[in-house]
Amino acid sequence: MSVNFPFDYQYPSENMSKENKNANSNQKLLETFFDVFDNFLGSVREPLMLLDSKLNVVKANQTFYNTFNVKSENTVGTLIYDLGNRQWDIPKLRELLENILPRQSILNDFEVEHNFENIGHKIMHLNARCFFQESKQTQLILLAIEDVTEREYYKRNLEKIVKHRTSELVASREEAEQSRLKTESALEEIKILKDQLEAERAYLLEEIKLEYNHENIIGKSNEINYVFFKIEQIAASDTSVLVLGETGTGKELVARAIHSLSLRKDRALVKMNCAALPSNLIESELFGHEKGAFTGAHSRRLGRFEIANGATIFLDEIGELPLELQPKLLRVIQDGEFERLGSSHTIKVNTRIITATNRNLEEEVRKGRFREDLWYRLNVFPITVPPLRDRTQDISLLVDFYVWKISKRMGKTIEVIPISIMNALQNYQWPGNVRELENVLERAVINSSGPKLRLVDELKRPTKKLSSNLQTLDAVNRDYIIQVLEKTQWKVSGQNGAAELLDLDRSTLRARMRKLGIVKP
Repeated sequence: MSVNFPFDYQYPSENMSKENKNANSNQKLLETFFDVFDNFLGSVREPLMLLDSKLNVVKANQTFYNTFNVKSENTVGTLIYDLGNRQWDIPKLRELLENILPRQSILNDFEVEHNFENIGHKIMHLNARCFFQESKQTQLILLAIEDVTEREYYKRNLEKIVKHRTSELVASREEAEQSRLKTESALEEIKILKDQLEAERAYLLEEIKLEYNHENIIGKSNEINYVFFKIEQIAASDTSVLVLGETGTGKELVARAIHSLSLRKDRALVKMNCAALPSNLIESELFGHEKGAFTGAHSRRLGRFEIANGATIFLDEIGELPLELQPKLLRVIQDGEFERLGSSHTIKVNTRIITATNRNLEEEVRKGRFREDLWYRLNVFPITVPPLRDRTQDISLLVDFYVWKISKRMGKTIEVIPISIMNALQNYQWPGNVRELENVLERAVINSSGPKLRLVDELKRPTKKLSSNLQTLDAVNRDYIIQVLEKTQWKVSGQNGAAELLDLDRSTLRARMRKLGIVKP
């Protein structure tokens, strides 16, 4: 049964039926409800409106008109969707009124979001209640509208607001951190220099304990004078130098002479023998390591390159440098930078590099045991130290120097060196060069009880010219190890293995195989 509201309400006649009496009763209830709406609900601060069963607006309170900027004459009696030039034709509102309320009579906090032409964007929570008549048909719908635009804005944008504020705080913190870092940069630099000086001091204390072969290079032959010329020619520059020569010829002395004549002479010459350490420790010695970088690394340690920053580093036996470390050395030569073991921080250094070897590096490059690009970088300015047999003119000077030096150390006085002994020393080929000469003379001084030098070693053995087709010791070892491996069908360890036949520990054999480049075909 439809309900007639005030704008089209029809009062009942005197001769009404029972049905009309019920309608009259309902009408009176509605009139009472309207009075309550006008006198009480009309003063509520939230926008309110009453809708009939056809969703026409029956009444609205003043707050509704003020909030949505509409007039009563354009509202009452109008389909809710047609309000404000159909601005209220909102899909979510239709869902509430046409689908949800017919199934449930009360619904709270139903969210509707819409852009109104006259008041802008609004987020509303709708609280709806249906009022029924006896036939259970909807008579009225009370719609309360709560404007939650501002509250929802902060709620929805809380994450963005927090994120923005957090970014501001982070930026402020980063700015403060940068200021702190700038403030501490001077102290950090002082600390780095202090660590470097302490490491250099420790290195020098070790060096002081050593007894050098010579206080300086001794000789006057044309061959050694040419070496002097090359030293003076290159010393003042920062060019890399490669010192070549047989074992015992004094390659380290040449490196020290270059450093002492260079612009870096006020700093220590930092020395590293690449053949003196196992391959797994060479990287740590050269480039340093952080605490915990490997087992036994209980503290941070500066490498030789870091200690030699601003000075000169001498890498002896460079031909023994493991192939896997050669790219890292190449990077230091090219770019002046490296990382400590266990660190990703790049360290830049300004270090002059002098290297030395008794190997034929060109041959090593051909055999794949030395990088070609590293060879070119090292071989910028080669200096070849002549063997002692090629400068016999210098032997008498060296003999006088060593006899005096050794005698002084032993508390003896050797005043006479017989001509026969000097001739024997000059006629000997000296395969061990100056180092062998020093050892022979030390034994002679030890066995001399008077002022005359007495030679103990037999130096008159004829020396045969070496055949050009003879192999190096490494080549002989390599061929023999391969023969044994082929005999054992490349079985390295275990019973009847190559290690057992060669009487070597299996790890030692594997290490030699790696060094000699032996791989199973």
